[in-house]
Amino acid sequence: MDFELREEQKLVQMSVRQFMLKEIAPDTERIDREDEFPEGIWHRLGELGLPGATIDEAYGGSGFDLLTGVLIVEEMARTCPALALSYAAHANLCADNLNRNADHARKQQYLPGLCSGDLVGGMALTEPNAGSDAVSIATRARKDGDGFVLNGTKMFITNAPVADVLIVYAKTDPEKKSKGITAFIVEKEFPGFSVGAKLEKMGNRGSPTSEVIFEDCRVPAENVIGQVNGGVHVMMSGLDVERAFVAGEALGIAEGAFELATRYASEREQFGKRIYNFQMIKSKLADMYTEIEAARGLVYRAAVEADKSDRGGKGTKVHKVAAAAILFAAETAGRVVNQALQIHGGYGYMMEYPINRFYRDAKLYEIGAGTSEIRRLVIADEIIRHGPDFA
Repeated sequence: MDFELREEQKLVQMSVRQFMLKEIAPDTERIDREDEFPEGIWHRLGELGLPGATIDEAYGGSGFDLLTGVLIVEEMARTCPALALSYAAHANLCADNLNRNADHARKQQYLPGLCSGDLVGGMALTEPNAGSDAVSIATRARKDGDGFVLNGTKMFITNAPVADVLIVYAKTDPEKKSKGITAFIVEKEFPGFSVGAKLEKMGNRGSPTSEVIFEDCRVPAENVIGQVNGGVHVMMSGLDVERAFVAGEALGIAEGAFELATRYASEREQFGKRIYNFQMIKSKLADMYTEIEAARGLVYRAAVEADKSDRGGKGTKVHKVAAAAILFAAETAGRVVNQALQIHGGYGYMMEYPINRFYRDAKLYEIGAGTSEIRRLVIADEIIRHGPDFA
């Protein structure tokens, strides 16, 4: 098994790291404090070819594989998890989904703007009463003339306050339950579409989140993604890709917190010497490093496996691996940020030290994109059906 990244991947990784350190790092505390991104951030990302990282070049994308996309979001999260979260909703949940599932005309219509940063994307699935049980959504879409009319409410939608385009899931045939869901492309200018007040979050501040409301929102029939009542296929085909991508965010958070902890341990003195000389601090650093490296191997493998399996659309082995990657990476991030803050001691509890931001940001990854509990069920069900398949 070759663990070495290709030269192209290393170059992308380094360019994103340099961009984050130079352009974003000096602003991260203000972003968190004011819950706002720097103006023009999407166009700046567009100049680097990042918003369309995994999109076909024919539609304005960079044409990278999924692992390269994971490297990008990992590097973002090392410095600013909030930006990584919004980027993932745009680049993976929206643009990559359209690239895999939309028809040629819709790709031509939306992908170039999403790739350049002229358009901001997102995905609206979660509802006030439908989180982990995604197929129980209550939003309805009824056929009306040459289009559909949507009614319902979505909750906790990343990028909603700034999004131009959202992929929205709604029930077109409620009697068919999961087989009666359809995926739509909805623009913010469509009549009947509105965004609720921006939600105040504990962490990932700067990544805007809000309710989305549909009140007789008219959507053209050509904006159906795939087939009417075929939304579950659109939804499920991207789950392994999404899990690998989100796992990259959690990995980056763990790395960023570890870097803060090692730096602090090398500078802080107690009892006349630097605290990294104390055995208990060494033990924490060793454990943190080991878990991060284990998570990295699993996350990168999940990305490669998802690409091999037609971007998550086929196969079963990748379901276990992708769910295991996000499960382990998210919980690793939680453990690492906890120990990193502990190493900071009382200073880590102060808002002026950036470790508290990583501490608050990390928790989301045990909740969003399927909770840790759901991920364990996915893994166990796949093992029961198909065996562990370690080979």
